[in-house]
Amino acid sequence: MSASEIIEDWPEESREAAQLVIDTYGEPHEAGPSLLIWYRVGPWKRIEASKVFHEHNFPVPHIDSVESVIDYHVDPRVVSSLVEFDGSVVVERTAGEVSARCHDEQANFLALNLMHDIVTGRMDVAEARGYYAKEFLDVRRGNPTPYMEGLRFQPEDGSAADPDRRIVSDEELEEAASQGGS
Repeated sequence: MSASEIIEDWPEESREAAQLVIDTYGEPHEAGPSLLIWYRVGPWKRIEASKVFHEHNFPVPHIDSVESVIDYHVDPRVVSSLVEFDGSVVVERTAGEVSARCHDEQANFLALNLMHDIVTGRMDVAEARGYYAKEFLDVRRGNPTPYMEGLRFQPEDGSAADPDRRIVSDEELEEAASQGGS
């Protein structure tokens, strides 16, 4: 079954968003009744189009159903700034991934470029939110939108994972097991 056939019974909002990804990258590498996944297409580690969508009001009401994923390390002390910037930017610290979920790839480029600007200190949250709104309006005005044209930085090469650090020793585990009878 083709991706276009799979999405025929999806809600209109997520069907339209998925079709944009199909038009850009062709048939997905994985396809199920509620999720299409492409690997290593464009600049993405992975891009997913989902039947399920979420309503999102920043910068204006729209739906989020296409998630674009890159390898990227974020210092844990900066994560709260990214959450404040845009709730559809997700940091997976252990996996070393950051993703943006929106209606289309161009909006994900915008969100991830601004995420990078926040992480590197080029912009603070208020500046990034203001720039997002400006570029969002510029696309409708027909003005240039450089942050929506592609990633303005190089994603990491898969070495961004942060497995954290161990805080319980083998001895402590053994002692706990002997006390618990396991």
